[in-house]
Parts: sequence; structure tokens; C-alpha cells
Amino acid sequence: MSETATPIAPSPAARRPDGSPRSYEVRTLGCQMNVHDSERMSGSLRAAGYVEADGLEPDVVVINTCAVRENADNRLYGNLGQLAAIKREHEGMQIAVGGCLAQKDRGTILEKAPWVDVVFGTHNMGALPSLLERARHNDEAQLEILESLDVFPSTLPTKRDSTYSGWVSISVGCNNTCTFCIVPSLRGKEKDRRPGDVLGEMRALVDDGAIEVTLLGQNVNSYGVEFGDRRAFSKLLRAAGQIEGLERVRFTSPHPAAFTQDVIDAMAETPNVMPQLHMPLQSGSDRILKAMRRSYRSTKFLGILDKVREQMPHAAITTDIIVGFPGETEEDFAETMRVVEASRFASAFTFQYSIRPGTPAATMPDQVPKAVVQERYERLMALQDRISREENEKLVGSVQRILVSAGEGKKNGETHRMSGRAEDNRLVHFSVPTGVERPRPGDVVTAEITAAASFHLVADARSSHLDVRRTTAGDAWDRSLAESCSVPAPGGAQSRVSLGLPTLRRA
Repeated sequence: MSETATPIAPSPAARRPDGSPRSYEVRTLGCQMNVHDSERMSGSLRAAGYVEADGLEPDVVVINTCAVRENADNRLYGNLGQLAAIKREHEGMQIAVGGCLAQKDRGTILEKAPWVDVVFGTHNMGALPSLLERARHNDEAQLEILESLDVFPSTLPTKRDSTYSGWVSISVGCNNTCTFCIVPSLRGKEKDRRPGDVLGEMRALVDDGAIEVTLLGQNVNSYGVEFGDRRAFSKLLRAAGQIEGLERVRFTSPHPAAFTQDVIDAMAETPNVMPQLHMPLQSGSDRILKAMRRSYRSTKFLGILDKVREQMPHAAITTDIIVGFPGETEEDFAETMRVVEASRFASAFTFQYSIRPGTPAATMPDQVPKAVVQERYERLMALQDRISREENEKLVGSVQRILVSAGEGKKNGETHRMSGRAEDNRLVHFSVPTGVERPRPGDVVTAEITAAASFHLVADARSSHLDVRRTTAGDAWDRSLAESCSVPAPGGAQSRVSLGLPTLRRA
């Protein structure tokens, strides 16, 4: 599939009767892929003439849905129920629902929530502005679900959430058949972007001020299967290492069955690929892994972690785990606890299994009672919390380079700290000594870790010294603030809205 920028025409529906622009808000439910998709939806709306609501009541609300877990349905309809009352009082308000749950449920959404104006799927995000216009013109709901990808989402305009960090999708879809997962039927078979297109987007992000990029794919390390190069992902990582100004490269999520030595070598030998790995376990029981159709077993999984740590001793490894898959016995769960103890994960995303209609697991016998699942879940959480704390405590006294972020420290106002991510992606809250210039989001600080908890590290300066390195990402943050205040920025303001793919790189 070739990549050329997808134009979004200005929409008459983006204007109020008085000619002022209508505002929008995009609410994201789900994974990193959904977060990235929401950036494309926002970019498409901006290109059509809409403006961000920026905390005010929006004229258009877009909900980008997830369909992986049961509470995704509850969250969607909870949001829609609240919006129904607001819409009755807000003349001309429109509500759109997109993403995986829209792809799956289709007309069901309009049946349950007839006040919704637009329902669109995972394959036609760029149609959102035209669907809103059509719904407004025809005064009736619009439902448009495509069965296959029309254009790569990367060709759509993008409104990035961050000035210093960006998402880059290298593939969409999935070729696996995990029995608990509905994603392949919603996002289709894997489609890989060409390496040159991926690298071009990464360079464009760096040109715009970003110094960190996360590569996205449903099974990111199977990249290249469509064009027949099984080493394409490791080659892509090495090529990313040659991009001047790109300081941090991450990726998510790989599949253990396809995780090969050449990828480990590329991670260890490419300086800007960070010492961090998210490796989904799902279960430590070989019997349950087989029932899940996960084509690896616990011995192979632990072997991968050993190989990664042999070459990157300080790598932080995280995971996903499902508790209570159909047929899971106490012995199976004990195996999961054993593998978790042996893996020493920095953190884990743990989920209680919930039936997803349309998946093979939904009709399997021996569904585990909710009370049993809850009790096992709590035991697993307690184990992982202990391990996370112990692993974090090992870092007390170490010196970490922290990419300063915006909005990650909920108590920063009370503690007078700032927050950021270490190279291994651990969250660090740090203090800025009196008299030291306050770093900007996107700048990099070097600090000594003084305390640790299960979910974060703390760096409280013991002296007036704090190494702050001002970066091009921090400069981009300044420009973003100047833009939001309509103040001219030194060197010319650069927009965080990218209108499709770049064609030429600035000198």
C-alpha cells in the first residue's frame, strides 16, 4: 500500500452560524494504538477547521473506543449516558463514536444510544469530518464501517499530544489467532509500512522537536512479514539509531514467539534504543498458553528474558498477564506466580479475564467464577507490587537521565517536584533545588535516585546541584506555549499539527 498524504478539505460543518469555528474533544479509551489513532482524529478535525475545546464544553465529542476488555463497553455507554443530557442543552452538539468497539458493535451503538450522530470504524478514521458534515446536513445519524484498510492512518493529519515524544505506527492489524483477543477481526490482517516511510515520519518528528519516538504495532517484532524480510524490525531499529537528534527509541508490543536474537542484538548495539522491553506473558501455565493459542511456552519466555538481560543487564522488563482464563486451575495460577517471581518484572499490567463475544474463549467450558478470579488477581497484584518495589529499591543511589514530562506527577503541586521518565521508562519524581533554573518538558535532567516505591522513583536533590540539559524538545515546548498564547516565538513557531506525510526534510 503506497503512502501519500491524505487531504482533508475544510468542512462547512466546522463553522457555527456566526462563522466562528466549532470546537471538539477526543476521548480515548484503550491502548497506545488508540492514543495514536486519536492524534490522527484530532489532526483530521483540525484540518477540517475545528478547534480544540481546551477545557470548555465542546461542540463535537469523539469517543475512540477499545473492545479488548469488558469494562470498555461500560465506559463507552457511561460516557454516552452523560453526554445525552449535555447534548439536550447544547444546541448543535454532535457525538461520534469510533475505534474497535464501533467496528465490532456497529449499529448496536445507535440502537442503545440513538443520540449518537456518527459511528465509524478502525479503517476509516479520515472520514470523520465528512461524516459529521453529512450527519449535520441530513439531520440523521451516519454509520460507516469499512471491512479493510483504505489508507494507512499515518497519511492523515496528526495533532500530537506531546512536543517531545511521538508515536509512529509501523504496522496495523494482526496475523495471530489468540483465543481471548478480538483485535484481528477488528483491525484486519497485518499490513506493514515500508521502512523508508517509517523512517521519514521519525525524521519529521525530530525536525518538529521530538527527541523520543515509540514504534507501534499489534505485534511490532513481526514487522516485515508482509514484504518477506524477517529481519526487517531489527534493521529498522538500527536505522533509527542513525537519525540525528533522535535520543530515545522505544517499541510496543512484541510477541514472544517472534522475538529473535537479531532484535536483542539491535537493541543492545543501538545507543538510542532504550533498555526497556514490554513482553506480554499472559499466563505462566503452558497448558493455558496452549488454550490461548500463544505459540510459546514458559521456558522459552524466561529464556528470552535471560538473553535480554545478558546483553542489557539494567533493562526494565514489563508485561501483560490475564488472570482467570477459562479452565485455569489453582495449579495453572501457581505456574503464573512462579514465572512472575522468576521474571522480576519492573511492572505488570494485570487483567481479570472477561468474556468478549466473538472470540473462541467466550464459549469455552469451565469459565472461572468471578470470586476465584478476584482472589487470584489480588494475590498476583501483591506479588508484583513487592517485586516492583524490590527492583526499584536496587536503583537507590544510581544516577538516572530523566526526560522531563508534563502532567505525570499528580502530587507535584504539593511536593514541589517535577516528573519524567528514566531511560528504562521508570517514572521519576524529582525536586529542583532553589536557585536552579526549572527545566521544561522535553529537557533532560541527570539526578541521583534517593528513594523508591512500587510504581515510581524519587530524586530529591541533596545539594544545590541538578544537571539540566536544555534540548530541542524543550525549545518545542516553549514554542507550543507561545502558540497557545498567540505570542510570536523566537525562530518562528512550529505547529504540532502535521498535515499528512512529509515530502521533504528541512535542512
